[in-house]
Amino acid sequence: MAGIALVTGAGRGIGAGIARRLAADGFDLALVDLTPDGVEAVAEELRSTGRRAAAFTADVSDRDAVFGVVSSCVEELGGLDVMVNNAGVALVGPVSDVTPEELRRLFSVNVDGVLWGIQAAAASFIDRGVRGKIVNASSIAGHEGFAMLGAYSATKFAVRAFTQAAAKEYATHGITVNAYCPGVVGTDMWVEIDQRFADLTGAAVGETYEKFVGGIALGRAQTPEDVAAFVSHLAGPDSDYMTGQAVLIDGGLVYR
Repeated sequence: MAGIALVTGAGRGIGAGIARRLAADGFDLALVDLTPDGVEAVAEELRSTGRRAAAFTADVSDRDAVFGVVSSCVEELGGLDVMVNNAGVALVGPVSDVTPEELRRLFSVNVDGVLWGIQAAAASFIDRGVRGKIVNASSIAGHEGFAMLGAYSATKFAVRAFTQAAAKEYATHGITVNAYCPGVVGTDMWVEIDQRFADLTGAAVGETYEKFVGGIALGRAQTPEDVAAFVSHLAGPDSDYMTGQAVLIDGGLVYR
């Protein structure tokens, strides 16, 4: 058995894709999402393949809730080896229009949620003497601030900072901390982003999405499976000597 992995935001999109790939790699899964329906459906799908899968409903912006699901994962599945802090939300709009309420919500999920996941996983690893792996969701917007995505970009830059700092702090425990930085992924989140661009700029629905996809060197939009394949590497033994990195996996859109 490869081990036990916990994935947040696992009820759909990239999170569900990551869960499926890690299950195929031999991991048993703890799946976390804000609402129960999607995450339970993914868990049942994984169980049908012979993997153990536990579904939890939690808000990652709630520190106690994140620590609670990590404890429940260890209790129900017998351990935790990999923490994937995938849950996130988007915000489209000019910098001039971002409200305090919007900024608080965005940071509470995208930044606080990652930090609580890092803390909870690391505490569990250290307590049990596990040389675990923490994998965080950043973005191409964590390497470049995009117009109309300024606040979202700020949260993803923050994830990179926490990834680097945590990697340095936990290295003596044998814990690695890395991040993945997707580009334009064909998920519900990008449907929402495209619609918001249409509302704000007058662009036709689908136009913004196609514009971004048109800039991808490999000539197509990204799939959750593309992202999951790289997360599989970060979760597996081949990345044991890698830590503190936030790697672009975007088909050739942003170059660093």
